Amino acid sequence: MNTHLSIDQSMITGKIPAPPSKSYSHRAIVVASLSNKSEISHLLLSEDVKATISASRSIGADVRVSESGDHLTIRGVLRPVVPDDVINVLNSGTTLRFFTAITSLAPGTSVLTGDASIRTRPNDPLLGALRDLGADAFSTKGDGTAPIVVRGPLVGGNTKISGSISSQFISALLIACPLAEENSTILIEGELKSRPYVDVTLEVLHEAGIAIDERDDPDGLRFVIEGNQAFDLRRYTVPGDFSSSSYLLAAGALSGDRVTIQNLYQSAQGDSAIIRILEEMGADIVWNREAGKVTVSKSDLHGITVDVGRTPDLVPTLAVLGACASGEMRITNASHVRYKETDRLHAMAVELAKMGVSIVEKEDELVIRGGEIQGASLHGWDDHRIVMALAVAGMVAGDTEIDTAESVAVSYPGFVRDMRRLGGGIREIL
Repeated sequence: MNTHLSIDQSMITGKIPAPPSKSYSHRAIVVASLSNKSEISHLLLSEDVKATISASRSIGADVRVSESGDHLTIRGVLRPVVPDDVINVLNSGTTLRFFTAITSLAPGTSVLTGDASIRTRPNDPLLGALRDLGADAFSTKGDGTAPIVVRGPLVGGNTKISGSISSQFISALLIACPLAEENSTILIEGELKSRPYVDVTLEVLHEAGIAIDERDDPDGLRFVIEGNQAFDLRRYTVPGDFSSSSYLLAAGALSGDRVTIQNLYQSAQGDSAIIRILEEMGADIVWNREAGKVTVSKSDLHGITVDVGRTPDLVPTLAVLGACASGEMRITNASHVRYKETDRLHAMAVELAKMGVSIVEKEDELVIRGGEIQGASLHGWDDHRIVMALAVAGMVAGDTEIDTAESVAVSYPGFVRDMRRLGGGIREIL
């Protein structure tokens, strides 16, 4: 079903809680599924997270979802079992990468696949690392894309993996290797892009009692992981999500009259950088860290240069901010953003150009000359972050329609509801 958003020029105001973190929700569920018994509260029950719940059940975990959908009770398995059926991760790249590694712990053969978008996304670095560590893992098409076949068990040992494509590969290994039979060493080759997402993984693993030694050696960053550890995540509360909140904050800075986002506390989330970036662009924004509240109002923004090596999910939001600011906005070190649900550099360049924005797409950056934007009929690229970022642009320009809006359910099912609560002129059209 193709849902459209119809968006009018809007001025928003009010207070609203941040949506729960998708990144922490994924990791908490996965770690709890490998623990004895866990309680997870303030969960984000998005489509991606539902895929992780389904995959967790497939490896033997008993996952119970509360009627409200924001609380889980999980009885996990100390070692994954071989799934009875193919694991379908739908559109969730995180679920695919994590469970490719986790199923390698099971003494048998597992098969993982997903939707058309997932079946184009690269996985070769992870598959190669799993083979180095004693499992057999391969793409049925021979090109690193799903469907993926995994044969365990994972033994442990030494491997090297590039850090330049997806941090999800490294996070997947960090989750699986503590349950391998032997110790493991993972050497990261080159720059570890999206490092904060690895920090989120390490944070949740630490909560579960897992010890991982991190070393900066002359050869590069190295993780040393003792085998035969035991997961023990008993209770976990998912923090608010800075990635999803970036759309609310951007809307507040561009068309807001004192907008406050609650439940945004300091954490390992790299996308908390959105607050610093807005400050540098000239936004009237205040973060009360102790209270977990961020307040922002409409401001005269100016373009800056932002390196997104650590914060790729902010790119669509930053592109819209640059389009509505004065001067030049440069979004750099962004080549890895091309490997998301879609090529987000290209998608934002195409769609913002339809709104009259002067934007140049380069191999690893966007160069945007800000100014007044115009309403337009836009394509959402079946990508939740593209749709939500363009919705913010639509609230500035007015007279805007965006297709494939159903994709927002991947990470922020309540996006339209929350924007409307703040006074946004946004509505769904089936």
